[in-house]
Amino acid sequence: MEKEFREYRTGQGVPVSGSYICQSGVSAKLNKDESFPRCPVSKKDTYWQHHNEE
Repeated sequence: MEKEFREYRTGQGVPVSGSYICQSGVSAKLNKDESFPRCPVSKKDTYWQHHNEE
């Protein structure tokens, strides 16, 4: 099965509840319909990827 590597930007809506990792490598638990936050490290806009906890 092919893994999805879609990136989400700060301010976009979270499509699925779960764990996401920002460009700085920090993991955050986010809920569906929340907005992706700024980077917890740099406090700037960032990209997030869904993190499968397998």
